[in-house]
Amino acid sequence: MSQEETPFRRGMVVVAHADDAEWGCAGTVAKWCAEGWEVVYVLCTDGSKGSDDPLVTSEELIKIRRQEQLNAGKVLGLRKVVFLDYPDALLQPTLELRRDIAREIRRYKPDVLICMSPVRRLSEHGYMGHPDHMASGEAAMSAVFPTARDRLTFPELLEEGLEPHKVREVWVAEHEEPNHYVDVSEHMDTAIEALKQHQTQVSEEDADTHMRQWRNSTGEKAGFEYAEAFKRIQLD
Repeated sequence: MSQEETPFRRGMVVVAHADDAEWGCAGTVAKWCAEGWEVVYVLCTDGSKGSDDPLVTSEELIKIRRQEQLNAGKVLGLRKVVFLDYPDALLQPTLELRRDIAREIRRYKPDVLICMSPVRRLSEHGYMGHPDHMASGEAAMSAVFPTARDRLTFPELLEEGLEPHKVREVWVAEHEEPNHYVDVSEHMDTAIEALKQHQTQVSEEDADTHMRQWRNSTGEKAGFEYAEAFKRIQLD
């Protein structure tokens, strides 16, 4: 059976912060896991800046947000959550970050990788995009192509026993020109429950209300009750 005929069975999601994946693609991940996929999250930052509480320290926040993400992973049925622990709010698409993401791609060999958009999206709702999101998207896409596939790039990965791997598709979340919609109608409850685990970032009521409204609005564009949208890039 050729690679083109082999069904997808492994997914990876690369994001900047704990809760980014739940907001961006939890329905799709819940669907994948329900269908038996092995799904790995890669979180680029340590989440140490994501609080306005004057009584919480960065060290405390790192531990709390890490556990929140692990709890969300259990709800979804993830295989693994990888924490790269770059400083929150200071992420850049460096060669080091690209190498570290490529390492996890080679280790877990995803068929499909979901990442954040590397382009600033200007909305009319008072949101200009987080620089960490764009940095993680740029680094993830560069890690997919060409770093993870090229044997001679970062030879230390070969020394670690990590052979090159070719990702078959990249799906960019929250892209202004999506071309791929995933029906997540049967998986909304799981997606919302996963988002609710991020108690430092969102209330249970807001998680339920905002997630359903967002996914319903997306679904209307594709004829589904609830959907998630991506810019799908086929590489194979």
